[in-house]
Amino acid sequence: MFELRAYVLALALLVVAAVLTWSISVGKRDVSIVDSLWGLLFVLAGATYAVALDSHGPRMPWVLGLVGIWAARLTVYITWRNWGEGEDHRYRAIRRRNEPGFWLKSLYLVFGLQAVLAWLISLPLLAAIASPASLGVLDGLGALLVVGGVLFEGVADWQLSRFKAAPDNRGRVLDRGLWRYTRHPNYFGECCVWWGFYLLAVAAGGWWSIVAPLLMTFLLLKVSGVTLLEQTIEQRRPGYANYVRRTSAFLPWPRRKSVVTRVVTDLEE
Repeated sequence: MFELRAYVLALALLVVAAVLTWSISVGKRDVSIVDSLWGLLFVLAGATYAVALDSHGPRMPWVLGLVGIWAARLTVYITWRNWGEGEDHRYRAIRRRNEPGFWLKSLYLVFGLQAVLAWLISLPLLAAIASPASLGVLDGLGALLVVGGVLFEGVADWQLSRFKAAPDNRGRVLDRGLWRYTRHPNYFGECCVWWGFYLLAVAAGGWWSIVAPLLMTFLLLKVSGVTLLEQTIEQRRPGYANYVRRTSAFLPWPRRKSVVTRVVTDLEE
């Protein structure tokens, strides 16, 4: 009963945070700021569970610390990347499809949706924080997977930023470093983070929260991640097709041999 109350309270607070951020986006005419909100929603959810529950177990400081590290890196990176760039092309496309009145529609199409998704995906945090079960080996594995995922996506983002910052790389695709083994190392790292949190939840007896990592994996692969990014990129970047043929889409894997001469183009991500 107390867990349900904390979970419902978290939804209410996430919606409030989304509405406040939406109100800022209306004045800026830029809904891209929702990307900076994403990580902070999970910090808010975790903090709500920690405060609203009548009791919590030994995992609370670990869960809050790990989600804080993940969210801080992601929020700082996305905010820095988007600073002064205007509205992201993905949101401009959504805006065009939903005019007139997108300023109001974005409240539920963008911000409300993000709040609900974050609420659902935060289930493992609730399960892990609420359980009084003792820490075990599975907790260590989960924490390692979270940290490994944060490092993996962090290195991937750093490599991409350095690549784009070099003028000589304009019109080329990043196919070195982690990007040599997967076309989306940042998404793979993100997936690892949430399966890591799920292991912490399982160690606490919260196996039922599996809906969260499954939903995140689905979003990364089929909705807002790999599929969305690659929907039109081959039409806009002819050489990208060769990169696709040689490189794993998601799971890191040794590069496949290709008889096609390498043509490098810009990997926009």
